[in-house]
Amino acid sequence: MYSIPIHNTTGAKSGEYRLEDSLVELRRGEQAVHDAVVAYLANRRRGTASTLTKGEVSGSNRKPWRQKGTGRARAGYRQSPLWRGGGVVFGPKPRDYRWKLPRKVRKLALRRAFSERVAAGEVLLLEELRIAEPKTRLFYELLKKLSLEQGALFIVDRVDHNLFLASRNVPGVAVVAAKDVNTYQMLRYRRVVITTAGMQVLKERLSP
Repeated sequence: MYSIPIHNTTGAKSGEYRLEDSLVELRRGEQAVHDAVVAYLANRRRGTASTLTKGEVSGSNRKPWRQKGTGRARAGYRQSPLWRGGGVVFGPKPRDYRWKLPRKVRKLALRRAFSERVAAGEVLLLEELRIAEPKTRLFYELLKKLSLEQGALFIVDRVDHNLFLASRNVPGVAVVAAKDVNTYQMLRYRRVVITTAGMQVLKERLSP
């Protein structure tokens, strides 16, 4: 059974959270994690890149110069892909990159990613996360107390307005609700900080 240290807002350790064995998955799920990350990055693509083919480039069908006698290479039209300003061969066109994963695969991927972070000792629980005022300075002070100046992913039960404004300009830091956290976010940041209330929500998502 794995345990996660619990800290208070002063940075002091106040206890340990015993993690149920059913929430830890280290025997399988590597491929699920890979697929989940690839799908997440693919779904972020807008797919709006577009180029013109030779048939879409404006211009006439008139030959630039006569076929023979000029000493130049023969040319039939100015829209040729060989010419600057001409069409593009096999260029990108608007397309949909979305990749939908089965629900069980997404769940397995999140549980495996979370388990790896726990096994590496990179997860800690926070009794609560409340910011009195929407000021970045207050959030920075909390990071220093927890020795998280290099960044972390904060998982909370609900992202309130003050917390969102205080953390949005801090590099290497993200605050996300436990119901929305995904595999990519779980792996991206140096440390993972979960509030006790957020852990209850996350626990429901991790349960097999």
